[in-house]
Formats: sequence, structure tokens, C-alpha cells
Amino acid sequence: MDRQIVQTDNAPAPVGPYNQAIVATGSMMFVSGQIPLDPKTGELVGGDDIVAQTEQAIANLKAILEAGGASLDNVVKTSVFLKDMNDFATMNATYAKHFGEEQAPARACVEVARLPKDVRVEIECIAVV
Repeated sequence: MDRQIVQTDNAPAPVGPYNQAIVATGSMMFVSGQIPLDPKTGELVGGDDIVAQTEQAIANLKAILEAGGASLDNVVKTSVFLKDMNDFATMNATYAKHFGEEQAPARACVEVARLPKDVRVEIECIAVV
């Protein structure tokens, strides 16, 4: 995968662990939004805990990426959907453990009225493999 981080002072600097943009070549994998469900039981993980829910959503993304021959390092774009934007800082700190600043993908994060199964977070991604 050829991956180039795009950074310009002519646009706002990232306010979290993500890059403004990534230029990538190769085959693209579009991973559907993942919510914090245990893949073995189908049950919600983490109750109302945004940290546990974010960890599980990312673990689910990672599993799908690996099944497609990729890893979190191949991710070039994520979209994060939050039930409550007051969870942003906590979600962001958890997310940062998996996507370091130097290789962080481009990202959008929005608050939505409702998510499947009333979870607090859903994350989708695009990866180049």
C-alpha cells in the first residue's frame, strides 16, 4: 500500500488522533459500521460504558480488516457516530490507543439521534489493502 499523509496549514489542524487526509493507492476495503456487539454471543458489550463500547467496536473493525488481509494500519478513513457528543473526549482517548497520530486515518465524528440497539457508538472505516 502506498500511503501519503496530507497536511496543510491552510485548513484547521486535527483536533484528535487523525490526519486531515490520506492519499492511498491499491484495492479499497469499505468496512460497514460496527457497534459493540460480542461476535460470539451477539450481545451488547459494555452496558452504558463508552470506553468498553468503543473498544469492542474497534475490535470488531480489526477482526473484519484482518479477515480481508488488512489491519488497522491500512485504514485511511473512519466515520464515528456518537449517541451523545458529550462522549467525544472519552471516545477520542480510547480511539487514540488504536490509531496513533502519525498513521491516524482521516476521520469524521458526528452525533446522531439513535444507533442500532441503542448503543453509544458506531464506527465504520475504509482501508486500502
